[in-house]
Amino acid sequence: MEGLVSSLFDVQSLPETYVLPPEIRPGELSFRPDESNNIPVLDLGGHDRNEIIQQIMKASQEFGFFQVINHGVSKELMDETMNVVKEFHAMPAKDKFLECSKDPNRNCKLYTSSEKYATEEVHYWRDCLMHSALSTEEYMQFWPANPTRYREVVGTYSNEVKQLGSRILKLISQGLKLSSGYFSGSLSTSPTILINHYPRCPEPSLTLGLPRHRDPSLITIILQDHVQGLQVFKDGEWITVEPLPHAFVVNIGYVLQIVSNDKLNGAEHRVVTNSSDARTTVSFFIYPSSESIIEPAKPLVSTCGDHPPLYRALKFKDFHINFLSKSADAEAVHDFISSKNI
Repeated sequence: MEGLVSSLFDVQSLPETYVLPPEIRPGELSFRPDESNNIPVLDLGGHDRNEIIQQIMKASQEFGFFQVINHGVSKELMDETMNVVKEFHAMPAKDKFLECSKDPNRNCKLYTSSEKYATEEVHYWRDCLMHSALSTEEYMQFWPANPTRYREVVGTYSNEVKQLGSRILKLISQGLKLSSGYFSGSLSTSPTILINHYPRCPEPSLTLGLPRHRDPSLITIILQDHVQGLQVFKDGEWITVEPLPHAFVVNIGYVLQIVSNDKLNGAEHRVVTNSSDARTTVSFFIYPSSESIIEPAKPLVSTCGDHPPLYRALKFKDFHINFLSKSADAEAVHDFISSKNI
């Protein structure tokens, strides 16, 4: 059982195992907003569906990220969810591990840095609770039972965010000129929740909460607290995603980049830390089923025309295993799934 980062609350300097090589350290950070390069904020409460679709497509092509407001999930539920997950991470380490050790399939688990903690050369400054977002008894019986409100609150939250994800994917499918239910089958049947906690860090310039990566999802829907930390890589620069009260951050995942045949951008992003505030996020990953075939959508490619398939077809489980083994190397992942390997 590895120690949690949150157990290192009294350290005055960064443990050596968390010090990154100089070439990937974030260095001195500035969070001053660049209004000319902000992540787009989209109002889903508008009445012009076509305009909303155009805005989503533009943001997904240029940034791979956008924020949504007036999305239909209540502010009260968002606040209650953030409060209960913070309560979980505030519990003693032994109690947190106990709550996450009941699932024989390890679909519910607590770990620090990454799932490859034992073999990775350097660690990242985060603790993570992960479990299925399917709120049926089959899965919820292994979710944390403490805090006592956890299952009820997170179960309700999962159902609401799942509906929001379905709505966004329908808008994207229309923007791609696919059938409205294109993403409603096996491509979106395995949602997962990751609750990341980034404690205060004594030397933020030397480490990261998460390294540069893409998400291996269709889309990811993120609830941030008020603390900055999420950054998107665009045009050679890191752009901070400003936390907006009761907004969700939507991230285009690598699977959607593949299905869209590069019409949409699975943007690389990272998480930085700070020395004054802990940061907690709730990420809702919409994944395909393990046996689902991921490939460019047939209507978006022409084998003898101007739009050849850029990726080969393979089962999601095979893609995911490879992705996790090479997540820090975007070129290696691309080489694995490239159509050149057909």
